[in-house]
Amino acid sequence: MLEKRIDPVKLQYLLLGSLIANTGISFIWPLTTIYLTTYLHESLTMAGIVLFLNSAFTLLGNLLGGFLFDRWHPYQTIASGVFIAAASSLALIFWHGWPFYAIFLLTLGIGNGILVTSLNSIATFMKSHNPSYIFNCLYFTQNLGLVFGSLIVGFVLPFGITYLFILAFLMFTSFEVIVITKYHGLNLVHGHNNQTKLNKVAKNHMNKAQFYQILAILNCVLCVWIAYEQWNSNISTYMLSINLSVQSYSLLWTLNALLIVIFQPFLTHFDDFLTEHLKGRLYLGFTLFAGAFLLLLFARSWTIFAISMALLTTGEVLCLPAVSTYVNDRADDSEKGYYQGIVQSVTSAGRAFGPLIGALIIDNSSYLILFIFCTFIVIISIIIFMLSNQLKLTHQRRNEVSDGTN
Repeated sequence: MLEKRIDPVKLQYLLLGSLIANTGISFIWPLTTIYLTTYLHESLTMAGIVLFLNSAFTLLGNLLGGFLFDRWHPYQTIASGVFIAAASSLALIFWHGWPFYAIFLLTLGIGNGILVTSLNSIATFMKSHNPSYIFNCLYFTQNLGLVFGSLIVGFVLPFGITYLFILAFLMFTSFEVIVITKYHGLNLVHGHNNQTKLNKVAKNHMNKAQFYQILAILNCVLCVWIAYEQWNSNISTYMLSINLSVQSYSLLWTLNALLIVIFQPFLTHFDDFLTEHLKGRLYLGFTLFAGAFLLLLFARSWTIFAISMALLTTGEVLCLPAVSTYVNDRADDSEKGYYQGIVQSVTSAGRAFGPLIGALIIDNSSYLILFIFCTFIVIISIIIFMLSNQLKLTHQRRNEVSDGTN
């Protein structure tokens, strides 16, 4: 059967699961800062701490999901992640005051971390399309889920936040049904991985240049997400401070999602070209990220925020899905889940530290210093990534010269 290269999960069910899961989670985490500060009357720093802990537990879930996907059973791994997320959202229906909201947000982070890593790990074993194509599609469904969630939140929140938790529970429960009925083929991947490991006499290790490349791309991911999380947390309060409304802030995320919907078909259509020029795609995407935060230094009207968001979104669709492809190209078949777990855990680390770092900078200086800081760390990470790729080229040339001499 393996020779036929059959997908362990049909593509439509993989993407549907991603769409449902991300819609469910978007009912909860984007509101955290506003909910804690406005409804529960906690400080901005406390909101940053809660988001930090949520992302830290998501990071734990990412690592656990990658480990279990490779070492245990993929099917049971993703089913467990969805179950934890569903149980957490169910608890939030009944207990969403302080500190229960924060507590169940942590368990939700573990479940979400496991299921997101599992989805990306499944993508590495899809045979009907290139991994880069699958990663682009997953990124599309992730953001489409954010669109649906954001739109629904605007209509439902006035009736009470309890209804949002109910909707999240229904989403995760629906995903669990899909996993139970459509994801059984995942354990065939597990059996194939175990056989691959048994057939190996020795594990292939990365050379030093490849190791530095992986570290450099992970550093970019960390810095980008530290910066990106300002949009999910502190920029909302900045816009309110300059007399822009919550609706104006929400509209920016609608713009973000709309641009992703527009750009995504082009990415999938030109997937072969973009894969061939993967490094250039990453360079451009990360650079646009830096430019978006540089522009925020001059943002005093909604139009400037919208242009900044457009730059951010373009950079996002170029580089973030490509990171998974970049790492997957360098990962051993028996450790696909582990490496995707590392990518997701670094993402979670950036999301964990981002709101907290932002809140601390704002409390001790200003929003403008925060925007300068975000621009600086992204630019430095790009330079380091470029140097690592140059080191790899130098290493290859030396090997070619050495082989020619021999």
